[in-house]
Amino acid sequence: MKKNLIVSLSCVVALLSVTTVLAMPDKAVAPAASSSQAGGDRLSGKILQSMDSGGYTYVYLQKKDGEKVWVAAPATAVTVGSQIVFQGGMEMVNFESKSLKRKFDKILFADAVISDAPAKDPQKEKEKGVSGGSKAAASVKDGKISVAKATGANAYTVQDVFANSAKLNKKKVVVRGKVVKVSTGIMGKNWIHIQDGTGSQTKKTHNLVCTSKATADVDDIVTVSGILAKDKDFGGGYKYSAIVEEATIKK
Repeated sequence: MKKNLIVSLSCVVALLSVTTVLAMPDKAVAPAASSSQAGGDRLSGKILQSMDSGGYTYVYLQKKDGEKVWVAAPATAVTVGSQIVFQGGMEMVNFESKSLKRKFDKILFADAVISDAPAKDPQKEKEKGVSGGSKAAASVKDGKISVAKATGANAYTVQDVFANSAKLNKKKVVVRGKVVKVSTGIMGKNWIHIQDGTGSQTKKTHNLVCTSKATADVDDIVTVSGILAKDKDFGGGYKYSAIVEEATIKK
């Protein structure tokens, strides 16, 4: 009797195991971690192709030795043809992105983007925080910028916005500046970087990021009107000490 009971229980357990597997249709497309892990290593190279999807930026990277690999990182503004440095993460094999509807034989999920250009001279290093400490790298236009301050109610310079961010938090601001970088379609928004010649590059108070449904071209002189947010953290490395949201763009 006891022997028959043990056999019966074994059959039930086996049947439940089979049922569980059959009930998991995504099992075949789940990423399988390889035995190697990048850990704290850095990976750098030239960006051959990039795409944004599902909160990630996918980069087809050509390493210095010529090897080409796919790397995914938290959504970050990147430029095809430029150099980039990633903080190592976990390598996945047979990973299928449902948002891209594409399968990658091998892809590295990096922990973070360190820089969009590994600098040899610290004095020439591009800013790593687009506005007050963001991990998303921002390009800085060479040459001196000088743009007249906007006029009328709620008008401020870029430097004013950072200096008074606590007082201006959740309030309307109007800022005039030159567009130095535009990243479209990230988190459903366009990210427009403006500078007017005020502020400090060292303190990262010279570059103001504005999110908008509208867009602009690099080198445009625009007047941005929107709501200021202080210490805004979108996650995925997008953290700002000051950012203008829901902005309208007037050229």
